[in-house]
Amino acid sequence: MPEQTMVIGLTGGIGSGKTAVSDRFALKGIAIVDADIASRTVVEPGKPALAEIAAHFGDEVILESGELNRAKLREIVFADPSQREQLEAMTHPRIRDEIVSGLQSARSPYVILASPLLMETDQHQMCDRILLVDVPEDIQLQRASSRDGVSVEQIKAIMAAQTSREKRRQNADDIIVNDRDLNWLDEEVERLHSSYLSLCQS
Repeated sequence: MPEQTMVIGLTGGIGSGKTAVSDRFALKGIAIVDADIASRTVVEPGKPALAEIAAHFGDEVILESGELNRAKLREIVFADPSQREQLEAMTHPRIRDEIVSGLQSARSPYVILASPLLMETDQHQMCDRILLVDVPEDIQLQRASSRDGVSVEQIKAIMAAQTSREKRRQNADDIIVNDRDLNWLDEEVERLHSSYLSLCQS
């Protein structure tokens, strides 16, 4: 990617509000490279990763439409860490290639790499700074279960598989504690946007 393009890694646990934050940066004209979109792109029907997943996990993880049955696959991999490692070996290198392509094509003063697994993978190595969207765990559970329609137990399993809140806070350069209203969030994003533009110019 061009040397002058600063990369801000945006991350946070499930239900923290990463999308609300990235949407606000996007409204300011900042390019967003979303690792979740990259992860969906690499397993589209006809892509090599989907064929590998079907061969390893069986036809039960493929819907009649030919698309990936994400709910079934999530159920399998969160019940068995070795299966999750298998899935990651099939998908992470391809997701990384997709992300690098997106970062290289970004045309804004800085670019945001939004990824829930920024610290769990080597994606953080692509970033100049890390912005953490942090939220107390009880709010995480409440938001994620009501949004995704899955059980609190499943949300807890996902949280357990992610880097701990304490470690994320230690590794972040900037933190938004997203437990207030949207007007406050707008102000926080504006403050950080101004700071990042100054860093780009220094």
